[in-house]
Amino acid sequence: MTIAPEKTDTHIQLRLDEDWLAVCSLSQLTRGRGVAVLLPGGRQAAVFLDRDGTPYAIDNRDPFGGAQVLSRGLLGSAAGRPFVASPLLKQRFDLETGRCLDDESVTVAVYDVRLH
Repeated sequence: MTIAPEKTDTHIQLRLDEDWLAVCSLSQLTRGRGVAVLLPGGRQAAVFLDRDGTPYAIDNRDPFGGAQVLSRGLLGSAAGRPFVASPLLKQRFDLETGRCLDDESVTVAVYDVRLH
């Protein structure tokens, strides 16, 4: 059976432990912006698509303010590293490592991402 390409959709999947979980359709993401997704157990992830179309996912909780808001942050880059700046206090988090660029003692969880 053949499925026409216009009838198929690519999904963003995150690795949770050893399994992959489909969290949203790629078509639901806008380049340069993020969305919040609910994970099993009530956790949240912030999923981003950068301007080049590369997907990233980190924990959605801002460790400084405690709110689930990182998905609403602004994307940018510093020294070639992609980051999101929290909408609360503007701390920047590296999208590849989760390390805070403004306070190296703070990190957020990073999820492996794939398109499927």
